[in-house]
Amino acid sequence: MTIQDIPALNAALNGLATVLIVLGFVQIKAAQRAAETQLRSRRITTHRRLMLAAGAVSAVFLIGYVGHKVLVRGVHTPFGGEGAIRTVYYVMLLTHIVLAMAIAYLVPKTFALALRGDVERHRRWARWTYPIWLYVSVTGVLVY
Repeated sequence: MTIQDIPALNAALNGLATVLIVLGFVQIKAAQRAAETQLRSRRITTHRRLMLAAGAVSAVFLIGYVGHKVLVRGVHTPFGGEGAIRTVYYVMLLTHIVLAMAIAYLVPKTFALALRGDVERHRRWARWTYPIWLYVSVTGVLVY
């Protein structure tokens, strides 16, 4: 592996995080609809595992991203497109960066509430955290 491979690996990690985030969301929605207590409990456990895995993958991504930036001394590849696509790209990049900074706080806070067993507050935070985290994860791949 070379330094040039790190961005592709980071994009793959973001893609994997996206899949895990969506699967975790599907599991918690299925748990809310489950009539049987045992099935609900299994789905909640699966949700927890998927979201923790998404958090771990995102943390590995962040280490790789920061590591790459340090290794290349902050140098980035300029966007080569022109016209409307250039505007779309830079708007997406700007919103991605701003929301990624928010996610650095929102995800750990939402996790902490869940792990403490404060389910109601966890749900309230997750209503904001989930769509922002999903957007950041998807746009991370698209920006790559």
